[in-house]
This record gives sequence, C-alpha cells and structure tokens, in this order.
Amino acid sequence: MKEHIVLIGADGAQLPAGSTEYVAIHNTKTGLMVAAPFGEQRFTHAEALAAVKGLTLAGSAEWRAPTVEELFPVADRTRFDPAVDPEEYPFIESDWYWTSTIDPSSPSDYAFDVCFYNGAANLDDQGDQGRVLAVRSVVASAGQ
Repeated sequence: MKEHIVLIGADGAQLPAGSTEYVAIHNTKTGLMVAAPFGEQRFTHAEALAAVKGLTLAGSAEWRAPTVEELFPVADRTRFDPAVDPEEYPFIESDWYWTSTIDPSSPSDYAFDVCFYNGAANLDDQGDQGRVLAVRSVVASAGQ
C-alpha cells in the first residue's frame, strides 16, 4: 500500500496497511476520503446525490458526491480497463461514476461523470443509470 493511502474502518479509525476491513480510503496527498458504499448499484443523477447525502459511514455523516474536479484526478490515464491505480482505489471498477457537477449550459438535463474504463470525463443525461462514490474532505490534524 502506498504511504499516502490510509485505510479507514467503519468507526472512522485508521487501520493498518493490508487490512481488508476498511470502508473508505483517505488519500493524504489530496485530502479526499473516498468510499464505495453502493457497490454495483446504479442511480439516476438525482438518486445518486440523494443516496450519498443520506449516508453515514466511517463515523461521519458528511459524505457527498465528488465534483468532476475531485474525481477526474483519481483516474490514471496511463492505465486502461480500469483506468485507476488498484493499490490506491481497489474498489473502483472499470465503469462510470456520477459527479455532483452539472452541465452549466443544460443544468436540468446533463451532469458530468468520470469513466474509469478509459479515464475520461463525460456529460451524461441525468436520467441515465450510473454508479456513485461517496467522498468527504479531510483536513489532516497536527502531527499527521
């Protein structure tokens, strides 16, 4: 496991590297904690945002859908199918995931997603069924 990746348990505590009991991953380089609580379940854009907003996980209820600016850098465009580093995010599948970023030219129709098949960011119809990841921003405490 890479040293900037911290595994987080159900109670929000840091777990030792190699643990399989984690529910989220905290990337200390980006300050973003990422979880995949819904597995392969698919949602419309509105359903995805509501599902994440109602989530309590890893000792927190402050989860949300990522912005396209947060999720796009998670994709590793030197990889393909999946376009993600499996050491950093082993639960991200070769599929597309909603972001909270809507299309400003058509805000009631389209929103951005990030596709981890090829690492692209795309616009999709908000009625399409996609996956969603939950994120929260984490500020490192002194000494961390």
